[in-house]
Amino acid sequence: MSRNTTNDVPPDILDNEEDDEAVAVESGSDVEFDLEANPGSVQRGTEVIRHFWNTLPNAPGVYRMLDGKGDVLYVGKAKSLKNRVGSYARGQAHSNRIARMIGETTSMEFVTTATETEALLLEANLIKQLKPRYNVLLRDDKSLPYILLTADHEAPQLVKHRGARKRKGDYYGPFASVWAVNRTINALQRAFLLRSCNDSYYENRTRPCLLYQIKRCSGPCTNEISHEDYAELVSEARAFLSGKSNAVKQRITDEMQQAAEELEFERAARCRDRLAALSAIQGVQGINTQSVEEADVFALDEQAGQFCVEVFFFRNWQNWGNRAYFPKADKSMSREEVLGSFMAQFYDDKPAPRLILLSHEIEDAELMAAALSTRTETRVEIHSPQRGERRQLIEYALRNAREALGRRLADTSSQQKLLVSLGQAFGLPKAPRRVEVYDNSHIMGTNAVGAMVVAGVNGFMKQHYRTFNMKSEDLKPGDDYGMMREMLQRRFARLVKEEPRGAEADGHPGDDSFPAWPDLVLIDGGKGQLEAARQALAEVGVSEDDVALVGIAKGRDRDAGRETFFKPGQPPFKMPPRDPALYFVQRLRDEAHRFAIGAHRAKRKRELVKNPLDEIAGIGPTRKRALLHHFGTVKAIQRAALEDLMKAPGVNAATARAVYDFFHERG
Repeated sequence: MSRNTTNDVPPDILDNEEDDEAVAVESGSDVEFDLEANPGSVQRGTEVIRHFWNTLPNAPGVYRMLDGKGDVLYVGKAKSLKNRVGSYARGQAHSNRIARMIGETTSMEFVTTATETEALLLEANLIKQLKPRYNVLLRDDKSLPYILLTADHEAPQLVKHRGARKRKGDYYGPFASVWAVNRTINALQRAFLLRSCNDSYYENRTRPCLLYQIKRCSGPCTNEISHEDYAELVSEARAFLSGKSNAVKQRITDEMQQAAEELEFERAARCRDRLAALSAIQGVQGINTQSVEEADVFALDEQAGQFCVEVFFFRNWQNWGNRAYFPKADKSMSREEVLGSFMAQFYDDKPAPRLILLSHEIEDAELMAAALSTRTETRVEIHSPQRGERRQLIEYALRNAREALGRRLADTSSQQKLLVSLGQAFGLPKAPRRVEVYDNSHIMGTNAVGAMVVAGVNGFMKQHYRTFNMKSEDLKPGDDYGMMREMLQRRFARLVKEEPRGAEADGHPGDDSFPAWPDLVLIDGGKGQLEAARQALAEVGVSEDDVALVGIAKGRDRDAGRETFFKPGQPPFKMPPRDPALYFVQRLRDEAHRFAIGAHRAKRKRELVKNPLDEIAGIGPTRKRALLHHFGTVKAIQRAALEDLMKAPGVNAATARAVYDFFHERG
């Protein structure tokens, strides 16, 4: 059982008149904290921490350090909260990173736990939720794909799965990419002829689909195969995915030979094709292992103060792909610290394999293994091998991590140069860190959608992309200026409310997080669009000094390279034809155009398939399905008399009246 506590800090500590501003000494592009120049801030933070330390229990738990705005600076776990927090209260022998963190701390919160294992799991969960500035952050936390063999239908389905495991069945993975899953599923379909269609499609088939014709499904939907024979195929697929591949291949080989001896050459050919598909699954996996059945391999590399963790996934003696992660961590942290914190967050939402191999020994390896074993209900081992095949796997992963980080640093350097040239081209005081590009898309004013794309030193930041459905009742169809005005008003009104410009501009010493405010806003349009954007920003209190605005008008015949640029208070201008900044702007504009059109098409598609029954209050999926099964089409429901509606299974009198009134009032 856990206990959450927050203590009040005496005013005399928070109102300390000593200097509470962090003093930064810049050395090149790095920012360091000068302890001697800023003793007051550290002393005040130490007094705050000491106040909390006085009442802490000698028990395991999780602590949070908060700044003056209530934002979480750091989340940590401890075997003994009193001893761990006491180490911060000493006021000496701290690294620059820890000193900065102490100097910004104005409050603390605590959760006591029953065991240190529980504290470790809670710490990882809170770090992913709160994203504290001084923790190692797993920036790419998109869930990994799995293969799911369902168990909630008479004819189990083989599908790709991502997210929570709510559906009943067997999950195999993880795979490093969707491409690897799709490739494996395609091969499994040829090998085991299992269906991949959804249940509703399956139940409404009257003849086999195309997959049956091209020999990638056995056709259980129309009884082309008996349920007993299909269940045998499912059993073989489950055995193969569970690691019994040799036994499955031997059984198919025996069946092929038997069919050939009985002169059933068609059946023998089908077995041959299945064997070829199974060989393809095992043959394209890259490096495989002879001694590791199931393991995840983590290798960490560091260059220029940045980290890369390469993760390889091995299941059933096969390599199921690899993936590179680039966690955010302070450059003063050791590789062991970064890797340990990364692992805790990595397994927060996914089960761990029986074996985890690491390139560096982490401090809490035994505790981590115990926590993962508790969660997965199987014994999990964590090792840092020094020799043998397992060490070869580590070396292979390390080489991939080194190459991936090298490519990222090269891309970042090129992107930084482009941002510098872009700032110079538009007369900005410094290179922009965040660039936002706005565009809209519609057809004669219908299904109007606004789009925002974002770029920074790491390229396009797709997690920051946004779409805007136009909501203004005064907006006339096809009013591009009005759409741009509404989009920017909504975007910057929210930004002003949630991230005041002053706080954003102040920043934090050593904080290289991606800014919330753009330094440059590009508008896909000419002088009129730019003026609409300028008015929208002025209405929410954002001046031209806060955000630079530039409009991009397409050239004659819409040719790339002939664009005209508009900036408030300046005459229109063009860039030299081969200027790298011009090509960069074209890439930004084209990405905004692509994203806007994609959002518009998705909205238009939803409108085309929209069911009128969705608009009737009280009609959920079950009743909608009952009505469609009974009448066949929406038009038949619309023409039905009230008495006929009441006869539909699962439809009571009130629902029938609601459906009848809806269609006849509309008519």
